[in-house]
Amino acid sequence: MLEGIYLALDKVFGPLVTNAHPMWVVTISGIILGAFFTLVNHILIDQEKMKKLQKMSKEFQKEWKEAQKAGDEKKLRKLQQKQLELLRLQNEVMKDSMFKPMLFTMPIFFIFFGWMRRWYVETAIVKSPFNFFLFDWFHRFYHSALQANELGYIGWYILTSMITGQVLRKLLDSY
Repeated sequence: MLEGIYLALDKVFGPLVTNAHPMWVVTISGIILGAFFTLVNHILIDQEKMKKLQKMSKEFQKEWKEAQKAGDEKKLRKLQQKQLELLRLQNEVMKDSMFKPMLFTMPIFFIFFGWMRRWYVETAIVKSPFNFFLFDWFHRFYHSALQANELGYIGWYILTSMITGQVLRKLLDSY
């Protein structure tokens, strides 16, 4: 089944992959998929609930610090009960914010990386003029034989999609 999907992707994107520099292909892919995944998260995650939870957490931390400073044991015990409720709410929000988006994004992610692997396995997408510790970390992550100053498609994709996602989340005021 995956082979059929890969062949379809080859027909659609094959000319781009064969004619453009790998850095540009992976950069554009990272931007498109990073933006897509961020938009899916923004749409599927209840933003108001997340903002409410963040506000409640900040208020709780402030109250906790004040009670600790004052040495108010009674208030600290009361806040421990509030903390349990806050943790329950955090767990609920975390479950919603991870499960729903993953149903949509994970299949696309795995199909994309499987397809990209066919074209760019052990290909240096970008080269640094010096050995960069982050590149080496990516190499160890996926057992690459690339040099310490080279970054493959996975590392370059992750960097470009993370930057795209962060910028878009900031613009959308999203979580």
